[in-house]
Amino acid sequence: MDVMRLAIGIFAWFYIIFPVGIVQADSGWTDYGYVVELNPTSQYYYSVQLDVKQNPSGCKNKKWFYQDSKIPGANKMFLILLDALKENMRVRVYVTGGCNLHGHSAFSSVSVIRK
Repeated sequence: MDVMRLAIGIFAWFYIIFPVGIVQADSGWTDYGYVVELNPTSQYYYSVQLDVKQNPSGCKNKKWFYQDSKIPGANKMFLILLDALKENMRVRVYVTGGCNLHGHSAFSSVSVIRK
């Protein structure tokens, strides 16, 4: 019995000292949805809320996504999202498996489709 308690204690301390992510984030395409909100920031990233039902990432917030605005192509993807918001077009994003502290999914590509 004491050996079992010791093993559980060591196991618990291991995960406190060396935290391991509980949620495994995956990559892949979301389904198509409308842009609900587009939020450029002064923090070198922008975020977007999409009305999607499928998000393959394991991130906490399934409808919010973000992208580092310094990566190549980020400005073009931002403009596509802005046009989709203005024109009421559906988009999907390719999530990379990364999550930020707000639980938003990182994305690397955008695809747009007419209504």
